[in-house]
Amino acid sequence: MSLFQMTTLGTASVSPNSALAAVIRTRANIFEMTEAAEKAVLCPKDTGSLPHDLRASIAARIAAKAGDTTLAARYLEKANALALVSDPAQDGGADHALLVQFVDKAANATKDIASTDIADLQAAGVSDADIVRLCELVAFVAYQLRVVAGLRLLHGQTA
Repeated sequence: MSLFQMTTLGTASVSPNSALAAVIRTRANIFEMTEAAEKAVLCPKDTGSLPHDLRASIAARIAAKAGDTTLAARYLEKANALALVSDPAQDGGADHALLVQFVDKAANATKDIASTDIADLQAAGVSDADIVRLCELVAFVAYQLRVVAGLRLLHGQTA
């Protein structure tokens, strides 16, 4: 895969022939590591109780709440039957309401996360490993949103 086929750069609409592309090529390893991180959190071999389509839907939700419709749409393509979870106007439905509540808080009010939020997930049967997986996903999408916004600004677009 070439550097400009990577999802983060594609989402930022960076043209392979632009001046920005030339600068990015000097830091290609950063974008390659970003791509590897995306695959690790969205499509890991061991998904725990967070299947790939749920992860994609959660990523789409985080991006949508952040106002990045392009990134949200890209993740939504992989959400399949769990697309409802991605809608910020919905609570995630009976099966995912607690996860959605936690994700919304972790992504948008991180400083307000308390031990009771973790305890609620544990009480609902979410394993510690899955809580870590969920936090990794939230952290990655937050990072990706910042990278994409920065690239768009460097490219002369609105963030």
